[in-house]
Formats: sequence, structure tokens, C-alpha cells
Amino acid sequence: MTPRMLRYRESLGLLPSLRQIARRPGMRGHAGPADPPAVGLHRQFTDADLAAVALGIALERRYDISPAALAFGIRVLADPRVRADVAELGRRIGRIQPPPVRALDFEQERAQRLLRLGEAAAPPTRGSRR
Repeated sequence: MTPRMLRYRESLGLLPSLRQIARRPGMRGHAGPADPPAVGLHRQFTDADLAAVALGIALERRYDISPAALAFGIRVLADPRVRADVAELGRRIGRIQPPPVRALDFEQERAQRLLRLGEAAAPPTRGSRR
């Protein structure tokens, strides 16, 4: 993978953050998207960092998606507001079914409806004003 592609993935949030990465002095390297290239700094990834990057690449290939699509998928999973908005769109276009009505909710609504109908149809009792 080229340094340019690594910087692109980093800008999308698909690489471990700089806070999670150890830096090793003595080499020229990229310090981060917001930092200018720094002399004497080189990013050093741990085995776990490299495994996370490899998993991201494998997911992109398996599901034939771009790095940007994978980054958005992670955002959907991490941000409840984004998740709710995307789910609403999915329901509106028929790709996501609405949540099933629970049987107890249905029975409760039915009982309340029958009670309202019974109250409206019941003849007035002695002493009541209708």
C-alpha cells in the first residue's frame, strides 16, 4: 500500500489514531494528516494495528466496497443518530422492514379499542347523564 493510500485511509478514520501509535525517532516519516511532515519521526504500527488495517482491506474486497463506504459503515454503527437516520431511509425505500409489532402491544391496543367501543355503545345507566 502506498503512503498516499495510507494517508487517505487515515483521513477516513480507517487507521488507528495517532494517539494509539508509537513514534520512533531517527527516521523521516509522516506525522499525521494535520501535521506537516516531520523530520525524525516515523509512524510505527503494532501487530494489532496491522491486523485492523488488513481486516479493513479484506472487508472492502469481500463486500466490493470503497474505503469511504467502509468508513461510513463504521460511522453508522458508532453514531446512534446516523444509525437512526439511515434506518429511516431504509424503511422508506423498502430495504429495511419496520420493527415487528409485539404481540402483547397488539393485544393491549385491541383491549383498549374494545373498551372504548363498549363505553360508546353501552346504554346509559340509571343515575348517569348522557
